[in-house]
Amino acid sequence: MPHPTGGDLLVHLMREHGVDTAFGVVSVHNLPLVEAVARELRFVPVRHEAAAVNAADGYARARGGGSPANEDVAGGGGLGVAITSTGTGAGNAAGSLVEALTAGSPVLHVTGQIDSEFLGHGRGVRGVIHETRDQLGMLTAISKHAATMTAAATGENTLRDAIAAALAVPTGPASVEWPIDLQYARHELGAPAPRVTSRPATPDPDAVRRAADVIAAAHRPVIWAGGGATAAREQLRALAERLGAAVFTSNSGRGSIDEDHDLVVGNFASSQDGAGLLADADLLISVGTHFRSNETRHYGLEVPREHIQIDVDPAAIGRVYPATVGLHGEAAPTLDALLTALGEPRPEPGWRERVVTTRRAVREQLRAVIGPYALICDALREQLPRESVIARDVTIPSSQWGNRLLDIHHPATNLFPVGGGIGQGLATGIGAAIANPDAPTAVIAGDGGLAVHLGELATLAQERPWLVLVLFNDGGYGVLRNMQDRHSERRSGVDLYTPDFGQLSRSLDLPYLLVRHAEDFADSLAKALSQHGPAVIEVDVTALEPTPAPFVPPVHVPAAD
Repeated sequence: MPHPTGGDLLVHLMREHGVDTAFGVVSVHNLPLVEAVARELRFVPVRHEAAAVNAADGYARARGGGSPANEDVAGGGGLGVAITSTGTGAGNAAGSLVEALTAGSPVLHVTGQIDSEFLGHGRGVRGVIHETRDQLGMLTAISKHAATMTAAATGENTLRDAIAAALAVPTGPASVEWPIDLQYARHELGAPAPRVTSRPATPDPDAVRRAADVIAAAHRPVIWAGGGATAAREQLRALAERLGAAVFTSNSGRGSIDEDHDLVVGNFASSQDGAGLLADADLLISVGTHFRSNETRHYGLEVPREHIQIDVDPAAIGRVYPATVGLHGEAAPTLDALLTALGEPRPEPGWRERVVTTRRAVREQLRAVIGPYALICDALREQLPRESVIARDVTIPSSQWGNRLLDIHHPATNLFPVGGGIGQGLATGIGAAIANPDAPTAVIAGDGGLAVHLGELATLAQERPWLVLVLFNDGGYGVLRNMQDRHSERRSGVDLYTPDFGQLSRSLDLPYLLVRHAEDFADSLAKALSQHGPAVIEVDVTALEPTPAPFVPPVHVPAAD
């Protein structure tokens, strides 16, 4: 192009924010954007628009992106970028934008739009190719921020506002629809703008003093750390050690304190021994958690009457469990203030020892329940470096043990679909692997979930990141199959025809290994990791020794009451 286009503007702002990769699907309605990114940075051509947003989401989380306000991701400052087309393309991305919104992932989603002269004007749909009615309304519903590029002269401000919104606490996805004529138009590239950092929300000093008094009077304290705690790792550890407190986590809060710490009970609050410890505690300190239904026995979990709740969202305080004192603020400055105000704690003799005993017991009990899968879990943790990202799709191995027993050492390595949508694991893992190329990424998926975005195997083959896909094949949707077997008289929609994954992998030039015995998994994993590139390990679930009891997720089924 003889002049800077919208694509050059996008590249300019990506560089300014330290982003070297965008993920997307090329289209006649985003060509200038894709061409500029591919020329100047890196464009990853995923096979579906939903995967573009998932990959950008994984890229952001692995780089430490996310909101300390949210229960659901690690805190930090990474930004992911996804490029889609207008109409159907933007609609295809909707589910993954819901995931990014639920997770609080800072993703800039740039989507095309028809020529500005045909856009809107209150006359309904004209019939331009890729046109849809009220695309901005759709994007507004599933994004933290949504805007339309209305003129080339104001294009930089529109993009800057979107990026600022994505990165501002609480973080989340920001969408910009960009008419194609304005993408081709001349865009002046300004000097990098000075970074503006918002001041963190800090709690009321009187509330801090009252909270410190309540904590000082407690003898059996526990902490529940959600995703909001991941931005305050040092402070959280200092508080736990000072109080001798048990640390429970939501799935999102994993890694807030390294999970090999002896005070970290972990994501086991709803287990028998974990729930018993929680019920016997006399104080709960919750940090940045929304107490999700599947982690609280559908809100039936007993917690201490005394409750100090820390959250940047004032509406979260007392929403699930009543709060004795609510502290509205970000986790790090709030915990700093609390540690300063805190007097000498008086833990009950033997409480710390009981915490350590419970930590050990819940893990031993889960290992017994998963049978042969304990060998697979052990091999993953022993062979993956501590800095490896572990991306887990919704599948039995993830829900039963990957989300609890497979130790997480840093929150940026803990990736999973917060919104519960199946099939997002591989694309999210690809984005994370590209963001973190110096360590292998592991993706745990099932055959049912992988089938949702089977085309992303081609993206994996083309981009060749250091990623091992561990595919558990049970011929369908095992989680739902077990629920139906438990609660109903027949199976519906859960048994699926699946491809020959060995032939499929070989057709894509992807190294492939088949595991039919759990004791063989460690050797297969070692071979896969040695590729320093993509590899597929298929675990034939039907050939493995079955677990002592089928896994049924903790989902409330009213008919079973």
